[in-house]
This record gives sequence, structure tokens and C-alpha cells, in this order.
Amino acid sequence: MSTLIAYFSRADENYFGGSMRYIDKGNTEVAAEKIQAMTGADLFKIEMKHPYAKEYMTCINQAKDDKNNGVRPELVSFPESIDSYDSVILAYPNYWGTYPMAVLTFLEHFDFTGKTIYPLCTNEGSGMGSSERDLKKTLAGAKIAAGLSVSGSSVNSCDSQLRRWLEANQLL
Repeated sequence: MSTLIAYFSRADENYFGGSMRYIDKGNTEVAAEKIQAMTGADLFKIEMKHPYAKEYMTCINQAKDDKNNGVRPELVSFPESIDSYDSVILAYPNYWGTYPMAVLTFLEHFDFTGKTIYPLCTNEGSGMGSSERDLKKTLAGAKIAAGLSVSGSSVNSCDSQLRRWLEANQLL
């Protein structure tokens, strides 16, 4: 079985349990790299051609506008193909109760029919939101496995949580 880890992540100013802090690497990227180290799976970063603002409040307002207006942000690149993968670990932060619109741009670019999607959502208390349900609507031909919610502020110490989830899904 071949697995792709596709993730969207944002550094800069982020929200951590009630306060703002600048970070050099986004929480979701940290989690994705941990999973890659554990599984050896291929890693692909979903990047917007025109990223949101570095300031958290401006960023979340831009993300809200994109969601409300159905915008599909242009991405820097896509994998050449996902045909060789049976499973995709899809990692993203919770933006307004679901995955960011850049993730939707990525999802709509490929046919995921017959693939299993393993969602992982970083957040500061909002959990998976409606992202699992939204993935089932967007990727009707794919199997959506039970997702994992990871607290962004504890991502640096989430190894055992990730390992349990990967083992439960037979990805290790």
C-alpha cells in the first residue's frame, strides 16, 4: 500500500490557547513531518500562490471571505499524479469549522475514487468541525476514515497520539 501525506499549514502569527504567537513552521506541517518520519510516506505541501496575511486576525478574515464566496485559491503546484497511492493522509488546520479552501482546490484537482482518506485536523479546541462530513461530500468515491484532531499548541508532543492513530488505521 502506498500512502501520500498531503498537508496545508500556516506559520506566521498563530493562535495558541488564548494568545497570539509567531511561529516559523505551522502546526500542521510539524504533525505531517512527524507522520512522514514514522511511516516513510511521501509528503506534499499544499501551498497557496498568494498566501494569506502573516497577521492572524487578517488571515482568518481572508479565509472566512474565501469560504463564504466559494473561492478556490490558486496553488503553487500539484503532485504530477496521485494514481499510485491507495491512501492519502490529508492534514489541515480547522478554518471556520472545516478544511481551508486551498485544500478544496487540491481535492478538486484529482480523482480520489477508490482511495482511503485519513483526515488530520490541527486546531485549538474546535476539533474536526464539519471537515469529515465535508470530505464525504467532496470525495464521494473515496472512503473517509475516522479523523484525528490534534491540538496545535501541543503538536510538538503529539507523537504517541499520532502513532496510536496510525496503528489503528494500519498505516505503520
